[in-house]
Formats: sequence, C-alpha cells, structure tokens
Amino acid sequence: MISFISLGFLVGVLVGLTGVGGGALMTPSLIFLGVEPLTAVGTDLVYATITRVFGVFFHNKKGHVKKDIALKLFTGSVPAIVLASIILRMVSKEEINQYLTLVLGIILVTTSSITILKGEFRKRHFNPHALVVLGFVVGLIVQFTSVGAGVIISFALINFTDLEPRYVVGTTIFYGLLLASLSALSHMSLGNVDYLLALSLIAGTIPGVYAGTHINSNIPKDKLKSLVNMIILGIGVVILLTKLGGVL
Repeated sequence: MISFISLGFLVGVLVGLTGVGGGALMTPSLIFLGVEPLTAVGTDLVYATITRVFGVFFHNKKGHVKKDIALKLFTGSVPAIVLASIILRMVSKEEINQYLTLVLGIILVTTSSITILKGEFRKRHFNPHALVVLGFVVGLIVQFTSVGAGVIISFALINFTDLEPRYVVGTTIFYGLLLASLSALSHMSLGNVDYLLALSLIAGTIPGVYAGTHINSNIPKDKLKSLVNMIILGIGVVILLTKLGGVL
C-alpha cells in the first residue's frame, strides 16, 4: 500500500511540474509491482483522470490553463479516436504499434536533443485549424501506440509555439484530462479497474500534484522548458529501447 501511495506522489509531482510522464511511467510501474497488465492500464487511466482534475484545478488557480487551445485540440482528437477504432477492427494494433511507436520515438529523441543542444525551433502562433489538425494526429497516435498525449502535445507547444512553458504545462494537463476521462470510462465499463489500488495512488498524487504545480510556478521559464524537453528526451529513449529490444 505504501509503495503505491509513494508511486502516486512521485508521478503526481512530475505531472504537476511538467504535464508529461504520467502515462509513460505509471502503467509500466504498476506492472513491475505485480499488477495484471490490462488492470494496470485501466487503473492508470482512472488515476490519470483524477490526477489531471487536481492538476487543472491547481494550474487554473494560477491562470496557467489555456482552455481554448485545449478544446480545439480535443475537437480534432474525438473524430480521430472514432476513426482509429474503426481502423483497428481491420488492422492489427500490434503491427501498427511496432513501427509507428518506433518512428515516434526517433522523432522525439532527435528533435528534443536538437532543442536542448542548439536552442529553439522557429516559433509561431498556431491558428485554430492547425490546433484541430494537431489534435487529430495526436488522437490517432494515442490510440495506436502506448505513448501518452501529454508528451506529444507538450513537445509541439513548447518547441513550435510562443506559448510560455508554464502555460504549456497547464494546457497539456487540461487536454490530457479530456482524453483520459473518455478512455477511463471505456475501461471502467469493461471491468478493468482496481478501485482500491486507484484510491491508493490518488492518495499520494494530490499532494504530489500540488507540490509539482508550486515548483512549476517558481522555476524560470527557460529552465522549465529545458526540463520538459529532457523528460521528453528520456521518454523517447525508453520508447526506442523498448521497441528496438522487441524487434531484435
């Protein structure tokens, strides 16, 4: 029980601080601690939903949530989720996941490395149509792969727009809440959730998200941007190692 509460706290800090890492860390950690994989996924989604509720609450109090951007992204994601579910009835998810996730891992590692080593990409404002298209692409990727939406959205917003890092974090958490809640409802209906385990994780995550949000508000924006990119780089490396290990 203590190990699960501690895990919830650590992931909560990371989500509150950077907006990314929850999906990439929680499910494999639960499996490592002996939770059955399908139950780990369903429980993680319920946990992620509650985590993001508190994350949105804390970040919104500080004015860090751009709801208009998140809602435009989500508008694109909904039809993508529907389309992906149709495609997955005709094509093996494992086959798509094997190659798409590998390519995505390469993109995340390459571009985040360039940003860390050489500075910024060209910044621009995302128009509403571009946000909807980005949301559509992310919706497809999330359905086909094990990569979380937060990683992709944070990467795009922090490196290709002029949005300040702390607003990227708050907006990413709100967008993640919308997606996670949909997926969580699906797994709840299938009976894939251990509610006692989810409560243990949530008990740790509330103070964790609060702590992460507080640190987020006090860290300089350049350092916060570098931290987010470093975490994205780390997740990209893990993705590559996992997928290359499966191929080899």
